[in-house]
Amino acid sequence: MTVRPSPRWFATGAAAVVLAAVAALTLLLRDGGAACAAPPSTSSTSGKATFYDLGDGLGHCSFPNPPADDLFVALGDTQYADAAACGSYLDVTGPHGTVRVKVLDSCPECAAGHLDLSRTAFRRIADEVTGIVPISYRTVTGVATSGGLSARIKDGSSQYWFAVLIDNHANALSKVAVSSGGGRYRSASRSDFNYWIIDGGAGPGPFRIKVTDVYGHTATLRDITLSPEKTQKTSARLTGGGSSSTSSAKRAKPAASASPTSRPSPSASPSPSPASPSASPTSASTSTAASAGVSAGVRQGEVQLAAKDASCR
Repeated sequence: MTVRPSPRWFATGAAAVVLAAVAALTLLLRDGGAACAAPPSTSSTSGKATFYDLGDGLGHCSFPNPPADDLFVALGDTQYADAAACGSYLDVTGPHGTVRVKVLDSCPECAAGHLDLSRTAFRRIADEVTGIVPISYRTVTGVATSGGLSARIKDGSSQYWFAVLIDNHANALSKVAVSSGGGRYRSASRSDFNYWIIDGGAGPGPFRIKVTDVYGHTATLRDITLSPEKTQKTSARLTGGGSSSTSSAKRAKPAASASPTSRPSPSASPSPSPASPSASPTSASTSTAASAGVSAGVRQGEVQLAAKDASCR
């Protein structure tokens, strides 16, 4: 049953399992206004899992659609890290097996180690009626995606204010820079709803968008046009699943990423309409928990791979 706003279900009483967990996903490191994402730990961490229904809205990461397999997860604020974890993947192991999920959403009231899975994902690792189960999980790197990187320009964007959503990167991103018409690259700042924003604009386009993940891998999306609300696909890749016809093993140059900024002021630029995180978890009695089941064509891309981590300098 699809519910809106999206509910999150918790078991209470003796059925509840409380496990201490160490945050294993990306954290933003702030220093004098500058920020960059550190590579997440790939070691296994203990935690707990619940499930929820996304409903008709978007997750906080603003991806226009959930994964085709409906396998996704919402993270608490610490691990969501102002959208730094968006688009990355976790392997989650429960009583019945392991499932791979994409970070799609935030769960404001989930503590570190509490993963709120899609109902479909939860069913892969546990009986739905249990509602909450102990798990182990880890970040997965280099997940093979079904297609290349894509860019989606936000509504309201113009040559004077620019916002872009990058998808299909698999590894967490640390930097995005944009060049218009072959000009210099301008650094974008990541918003907490996962759009990368240049308040002064990036020009009229067409654009080259250079993305860097937290491991130092870079890829360039070419021939991106100023076409708001259109998903523009490319053949550029950061991870496996195929390769661009123009690829090279060049080492990325470490550089500090642009400082995240607050959402643009309406007076300075079109005000974005960020997707709100789905509703906060609500309590349910143990008896209720048991009965209710608590719960655009492909363009040429350029890829550069680097063996070293991207670091804050």
